[in-house]
Formats: sequence, C-alpha cells, structure tokens
Amino acid sequence: METSQHHQIFANARVYTSHSNDTTPRFAECIVVQDGIIQHVGAETDDAVAAAKAAGARVRDMQGRTMLPGFIDGHLHLLLVGQALTKASLDACTSLDEIRAEVAAYARAHPELPRIFCRGWTHSMTPDGVDASMLDDLDARPIFIDTKDLHSTWCNSAGLRQVCDTIGLGHETPDPPGGTIQRGQDGRPNGVFNESAVFNFIWPFVAKVATLEEKKEAIQAAMTAFSAAGYTGMIDMAMEENIWEPLMELRRQQGELSGMRVAAYWLIKPSKSLDEVLAQVDRAAALAERFNAATAPDCRVVGIKVICDGIIDACTASLTEPYCNGQAPEPIWQPQQLHAVVARAHQARLQVALHAIGDKTITMAIDALQASTDASLRPRIEHLELASLDDAPRLGRLGITASIQPVHSDPAILQAWPRLVGATRYQTAFAYGAFADGGAPLALGSDAPTAPHAPLPNIYVATTRRSFRDPQLQSRVNPEFALSACQAIAAATHGSAYSCFADQWTGRLQPGLMADFVVCHVDLTPDKLVRGVVCETWYHGRRVYCAIDEAAAVAFRVPSR
Repeated sequence: METSQHHQIFANARVYTSHSNDTTPRFAECIVVQDGIIQHVGAETDDAVAAAKAAGARVRDMQGRTMLPGFIDGHLHLLLVGQALTKASLDACTSLDEIRAEVAAYARAHPELPRIFCRGWTHSMTPDGVDASMLDDLDARPIFIDTKDLHSTWCNSAGLRQVCDTIGLGHETPDPPGGTIQRGQDGRPNGVFNESAVFNFIWPFVAKVATLEEKKEAIQAAMTAFSAAGYTGMIDMAMEENIWEPLMELRRQQGELSGMRVAAYWLIKPSKSLDEVLAQVDRAAALAERFNAATAPDCRVVGIKVICDGIIDACTASLTEPYCNGQAPEPIWQPQQLHAVVARAHQARLQVALHAIGDKTITMAIDALQASTDASLRPRIEHLELASLDDAPRLGRLGITASIQPVHSDPAILQAWPRLVGATRYQTAFAYGAFADGGAPLALGSDAPTAPHAPLPNIYVATTRRSFRDPQLQSRVNPEFALSACQAIAAATHGSAYSCFADQWTGRLQPGLMADFVVCHVDLTPDKLVRGVVCETWYHGRRVYCAIDEAAAVAFRVPSR
C-alpha cells in the first residue's frame, strides 16, 4: 500500500462523471488530488491543472484507462465473506451425488482441518431433501454445508453433536421464532437448520469455535479481496457481537481500518419477548453513539437490520398467494412487533434496513417504514426480489432505498422459480427498473458470500439481465426491468454511499469528495462490462491495490465450473 501523496494529477484518463439520469456515460480527462481530496475534475488544459503542475504536483499517466468512483458494496456479510474464502465450494454441483463427491474430495485433500466447512448448496440440487445421514459416511469430522443464500445449514451427525454440545441445543429445544430445526420421524434434530435457526444456533457455534485471531484474519482477508475488486467501502448487513469484537480489535491494531470504510447495520434477532428485541435496538443505538461519522468514519454503526422473511428457493419468502406447491409461509415478524422495532430505531435516529423478498413481506415492510420512520433517515428494504408492481412507486414516494443484488437475478440460478411461483408472478421478479422509474434511490450490493462479490459482473447482470455464470445461457430475466449502465454504476457507488449517509465524502468523482476510485480496463457497453479488468484501487488518494502487471490484473470473468 502506498503512502498518501500530497499533490497528484491523474492525467490521460477517462474519468467517469455521469449521474444515474444520464443516458450515456460522460468522461473528463483528468483529476487533481491534494491531501486525498479531489480538487478538480476536467480537461488537461484547464487552469487548475496548470496551477497544480506549477505547484509541483506529481503527474500520473493513466494510459487511457477508465477511472470510476470506488465501488461500495451495499449489502454483504463481512466475516462470512472472509470465512467463505477457505470453504469448499459446491457452486458447480447439480445433485446430491456431486455434492457428496466434492465434499469427500475436499476432506481427503485437507486432513489437517478439524472441521469441513462448505458453501454453495442450493435446495434445487437436492429436491428430495437432505439430512445428516447423507454425509455421515464421507468423513468422521464435523461437516457443515451452507446454502448459497446462508438461510440454511446442513451438517452431518458429528457436526450436529458438536453444535448441541457447544450451544446447548437439545432434542427438546423448540424452533426459534422465524426458523426451523428440521427433525426426523423420531422428533430429533436431523442436521438441517433453516432461517433464524441458522443465526441463532449455527452462527454462534461457528463464532465460538473460531478463535479471535482466526476471525480477525478472515475479516482482513475479506477486505483485501474487496480492495482487489475495486471496492473502497462496504455495508455489513448482519453485524453482531461475534463480528464486532474482532473487527474492533483489528481496528485497534491498525489505528483505523486500512483501505476500506465499513458501515454496519446491527442484526435484530426475533424473540417472543418485545423487551428482548428492543434491548437489541438499544445496543445498536449505544454503539452508534460511540462509532459514527464524527468519531469513527472508517467503521460506523448506522442502523439496524431486520430479516422479515426467507427466500424463494426454500419457499420461506412470504407471498400474498401460496407457492405453486401449496406452501404459504407467514413473515418472520408480526406487524405489531416490527412497527415497535422500527419506531424504537427511529427514536434513536438509527437507520432501518428490512430484509423482504416476497411480495407479502415487502408490503408489510413498506407499511412499517411508512408508519414508524421517515425519509430523513433514509430507510431501506433489502432484496425486493418478488415485489408487487403496485408497491414499486411507494418506495419512491416514501424515500425508501431499494437495496438490490443483481447477481441474485442471474438466470443460471433461477431455474426453479417458474415452478415455485408460476409464470405470471415470475414476470414481476427483480423489478429494478420499476423501482427506479418510481423514484426510489437504488443501492447495489453483492450479498457476498451468498453470491460473487465482483462489481462489474454484478452491473453486467443488472444492465443485460443475462447470466455471467453461464455465458452460453441465452435467456434473460424480465429484460424490461434492466437498468442502464449509468443507473447501475450510480447504484454501486453514489447510491450505496447515499444509503448510509456516506455521500457527504465519497461515491462520486467530484471536487470536495475523497479521492476514492478504481482504475479499470473496461468498456461500459452493457454486453461488454463482464470483461472489465480492475487494475488499481485508490482510497483517500493512496493506492491500496495494484495488479502486478496487466496480464495478472484481476479479471472478473465467468467463473470456472
């Protein structure tokens, strides 16, 4: 990482200056930076550039490359990203047999590991269901497999025993509010945890068996990977004590987080006791008083996160009409309790982020935000995957940010959707264009590690509605809801900054803001975005990532299968 340069001119560049309402990208030629702050954006012949040269500014030749604002991931899970970097990937699997083979191969290759952690399972790979016995013959060590979306965990019998011993889970432990401990015919847990059972039992277990040093290393690995992808900021969407402790320890060691700004939304877990729930909101408020833009701009607690339903693939997202298989789950939270949580957060001047995927839950979430907070706190709804088109304009009218993850709309991972929700409802899925047309602010994120974190493929899917995972796939998901390149880039930069009040200092390349930018070889034509290459990342005027050479530049192309 380079030290900050006092005075710099970035010349011979394509400096992106467009806003979301531009129809085509606009570019300037150079940027003048002093003490990490952008002083001027314009032509190389401008007087401000001449004055900077006369004052001895260092001139950096960008060789015609594109400079974009530093990306800000609008929705991720920081510790889980770092831990996922060392988990076995099951992304390429399509069946139970392939999962078993992949897990067995990984276990054989890593005899030193005390536990086998895997990621990338989807319910569509195992349509007949799973339980611990299907993994027991693969290895004697505990095995844990997360779904892509992190809403379910499947473990073998050794893993289940370890969870029970570590967390105190017993055969008679009831399902937590908003979740299920899957059980066999004997009524005992069979190794599958869904929804809130994951973050009530599995996440605390993983946090307990991981050392503080391991968690710090995972967080640092995640931030390093994100710097290499062109990010200068991130929004963690499930902060809790087990993540906050190592994050604070890492920050103490570094003085401030190195090369990355983190805004955190504190996870509020459901409980039958309203007092217990409101105490969690109060904890977030207390942290926000200590860690805010004035006291800790590199690592702030900005609000609360409430998971209001599940996901479509597991038929746990709440829909107005039942799924095609007859399932009709209710939202995780009752409206009265959700309203109380939002109201308590509003009183504390906390932002509110509500996870809502199904149309029934989305309507409930909008109603709660409308009744109990207001646009001045920039409330947001996460995912919005199957919204009623009647709700799309409500987002804009109420100033609710639509926090979207286009990588989840990749047609390669949606094969089960038409069967689950029917063709008519599928035609309203991922209605990003309708949200934008209705005036909703957009924030674009990856939801990593549930999906790849690279921003350019994410923007590619948002603008083309095609698959970057499977380039041979010709289908497009509701292309009428595609965003323009300018809309998608704005959502991934200024939009994410705006969503957490970071737009005061970052998100655009304009005078007065911090010099946070990414240097790319990229054609911003939607069909070509996926071939973009990240060459350098700059944070507050200093380079925090540089590809060793052009051939080794971090290219985020179609992953190997």
